[in-house]
Amino acid sequence: MAVWSGSDSCYSVRPSLTSVSSGELQSLRTCNCEMAVLPLQQLALLQPEFFQLSGGALTVRSPPSRRLGGGFTVISDGSVHVDGQYHCKLTDYFKRYVELNTHYDYKNYRETILGRPLVFFFNVRTKYNSSKEKTYALLVNTRHPKMRRQIENGMNNIISSVIGESYKLQFDFQDVVKNFFPPGAHLVNKESLSFSFEFKCDALFDFFYWFGISKRTVTVNGKVLNLSSTNPQKKEMITKFLDKMSEPNMRSNSFSDRKFSVTSRGKLVSCF
Repeated sequence: MAVWSGSDSCYSVRPSLTSVSSGELQSLRTCNCEMAVLPLQQLALLQPEFFQLSGGALTVRSPPSRRLGGGFTVISDGSVHVDGQYHCKLTDYFKRYVELNTHYDYKNYRETILGRPLVFFFNVRTKYNSSKEKTYALLVNTRHPKMRRQIENGMNNIISSVIGESYKLQFDFQDVVKNFFPPGAHLVNKESLSFSFEFKCDALFDFFYWFGISKRTVTVNGKVLNLSSTNPQKKEMITKFLDKMSEPNMRSNSFSDRKFSVTSRGKLVSCF
């Protein structure tokens, strides 16, 4: 669990990085990181190549030509309530819910989810009745064996159990994020910490789907690394760590033909 420090302000009360020393960060490899949490403001500051937050707008950039295939996949409903102060509307984001109808749709969807680190934006209040919020980013390292295995197994298991029928599958990170923060903290928009897809096939009788038997939720678990820090030395190491995580994945596609892929390239996010 994260160690919290500071006063009862949403801007001074934050998870501290006391559990991760500079030496540990320096030796840490992305293959050892399952998930990570850091403030949206800090993510934009450390990764300006992919995220820019200025002038009331959040821009999620596509990877430059030298890093094609790199970057992050942002999953969202289309807006971010930045620190509880103003709404940012996303365009070209990857939707939290997607309906798939063909083998090709599923293949593209699977490749998108597993191809790059996933990013979810969510808000936290230090107390349930507090009006002060802070926006954080959850980074899910889909290259880590444990994270990749949970997603792949969830997809494979439901496919093998509902062959030829429609089904819905949801992946939920709410519990693991809630346990990361100390007791009393409140997740404002916890639904933003999940994503799902629904595969609709043209079956004559979808009894299992009609009765909800083929609708499943995978509660994803794992270790969450705290990347919140104001220490200049640690921030430099965190930047290098994020740079490494966002590198193109050179791993070849090993999916079998029955394992299915909707591409999301974040662009401009305008605010209102």
